[in-house]
Formats: sequence, structure tokens, C-alpha cells
Amino acid sequence: MKYMGSKRLMLKNGLGQLLKREIIDAKRFVDIFVGSGSVAIHVAENYNIPVQAFDLQYYSTIITSAIISRQDTIEWLSAWNAWYHQAKRLYGKHDIPSMVKVTQDVVKNCRSWCVKQDALQITKAYGGHYFSPKQSVWIDALRSSLPKDESIKIVALSALIQAASQCAAAPGHTAQPFQPTRTAKQFLVGAWEKDIVQFTKNIFISLCTRFANKQGISEVADANNAAKQLKEGDLVFIDPPYSGVHYSRFYHVLETIAKGECGEVSGVGRYPDPSFRPRSKYSVQSESVAALDDLLGTVARNKAKAILTFPDHECSNGLSGTIVRETAGKYFQVEEHSVVSKFSTLGGKSTGKKKEAGRQARQNARELILILKPK
Repeated sequence: MKYMGSKRLMLKNGLGQLLKREIIDAKRFVDIFVGSGSVAIHVAENYNIPVQAFDLQYYSTIITSAIISRQDTIEWLSAWNAWYHQAKRLYGKHDIPSMVKVTQDVVKNCRSWCVKQDALQITKAYGGHYFSPKQSVWIDALRSSLPKDESIKIVALSALIQAASQCAAAPGHTAQPFQPTRTAKQFLVGAWEKDIVQFTKNIFISLCTRFANKQGISEVADANNAAKQLKEGDLVFIDPPYSGVHYSRFYHVLETIAKGECGEVSGVGRYPDPSFRPRSKYSVQSESVAALDDLLGTVARNKAKAILTFPDHECSNGLSGTIVRETAGKYFQVEEHSVVSKFSTLGGKSTGKKKEAGRQARQNARELILILKPK
């Protein structure tokens, strides 16, 4: 899955070993910025400890819950067949425009057809942009046909969200779609040619075989509010945003698929109204430092241990490695580690400072890993 700050690489590059060391005495693992779910899922699958995960964005909690909320496998074949055949019946009710060759006129006609499909939320909002008409109608059909069994439904919805992420005609995230220009059309065509159904099926099969050692939960919540629930014996993973642009700008398409609605959209990026897009204090320069201070103070007062990761440079949201170190030092005994990682700069701004993120899609960077123990 495409995600700005995925920790998959770091789990193999130092973070995994530190988690293994620190989790020995923990009674519960709590991830309060769960994002793509990489760390929470890693812990749930590899350790005999319940995992609790939080994020502002609903799609994130669905992706995580698909694994950490279950303790056994799902028989995928019968579940997939029932889901697929119901979706296929819905898909077949629509006279979808054919596309022999993608041209600017063809794209224009596709967009015109899609925006008239009032009964198809994904197609109306994103068809002809992030997805071809065929892809978007399939997404709507699959979304409308989700299994009734709650545990299977979450796995199915997670598979659909992740398939949409992999098939979206956008450079990395869903902030803006590719346009049918001379230079970008090849990327648009390549994305539109992907078989969204096959992607969904493959991911669904994989997810059905995965589960947690102990049942956990994943919920929508503000990190600072979630921290108030912490207690002694918890090991908390803290990976706050580093972008000065709200993450909901990059993942609104996935959030719409998760929720099944988004209202009216506008602009090149097809953005929903701000009421549909979560706002984080950590992506506001004037609020991020105070939010971090409040969060770490709460974690320390509740006597929980923590592992905090953050890029070791100045970031566009006003936080930096230096600020994170100093704030953590106010409340904890700090053990510092550092690894090389990759991070996305999409949405960031460069002001010319030597250590600040620029505009390249992904950069190598030094990432802090701080082990925090209450004083």
C-alpha cells in the first residue's frame, strides 16, 4: 500500500529489534498514529500481546483491524465467490463507456459519464480521474456487496481499499490524479489498465490467511485523546506526522472508499468538503509543537513506556528531530537510536534549509528512534 511514512523498511532496519527487546515486559501494545498499520500488524502477528491502534482516518483503522481483530484464518474461496458474484450482478447493470484508445477527448467523455452516476459514489467522485469508468464501477459494486459477516466484511473492505491504492492513477498518493497530457498519459493509461478485481482478490486471499496472536482493536481517535487511556505496562508506538499538509489530502480517495460516501468534490484533486477530511494539530505549524508536548506529557504521567520515531531534520509542519529530542527529554529518560530510512516529501515545502525536506517524491533520510522510559 502507498503510504507517506510507512515503517516497513524500518522494521527490518533496527526498529524490529528494538520492538522485540522492549515488548518483553509490556502488557499491551498501543499504536496511536497507526497509519498504514505496518507496526501494529507486525506486533500482532509476531508477539503474544494485545494490540490497540488509533488513527484520525477511518480507512487506516479498517486496514489495521482486518488483521489485529482476528485470531484465526478465514476460508477465502467461499467468501470471495459470494462477494464477487453479488458485485458482478451490480456491475452488469451499467452501460460503461468503452475505451479502445485513451485520448484527451475519450477521458473527457469518461469524466462526463461518470459525474452523472448519482447512485455510484466512487464513480461520480473519482471515475475518469483516479480510476477508469470500469474500475470505479467495480469499486462501487464491490463496496455495495461487502459480506454481512463483520469479520469477513472488514477483511474485504481492507482488500478493496488497498487494491484501490495500488491501482489509483496518481503519483504515489491520491492528492492529484494523472492528466491525459503528453508526458503523463502513459502513467494514466498504465493505471487504468490494472484489473481492480484481480488486485482485490489477491489481497483478500492474503489477508484471510493472516491474524493476530491475541485479539486487538483499531479505532478512530485523536492521538492526544487516545493517550489518556494509557496505563502502566503499556508500550506505546508514537510516529507523528511530519507534513505541513494534512494527511487527509493525500488519502481522501481511500477514506471515501472506507466510508462509502464523500459528498460533493471539487478541484483537480477531486477533494471532498473539509468536513469529510480529518484535521490534525500535528500538520499545523502553529500547533504541532504544543500538541507533541501535551502528548508526551500525558504518556509520561500515565507511566507508559514508548518508542517514538521521527525524521532527524526540520519538517514542514514545524517539528524537527531537535524539537522531538528536547520535548522527550522533559518527561522521559531517553535512549536514542538512528537509522537510514526513506520518507515521502509529497506535500512538503522547501525553504532552502539544508536539512529540510524538498519536493522529490521519496528521499533517504536519517530517522530517529527514541526509547522513552518515564523518569
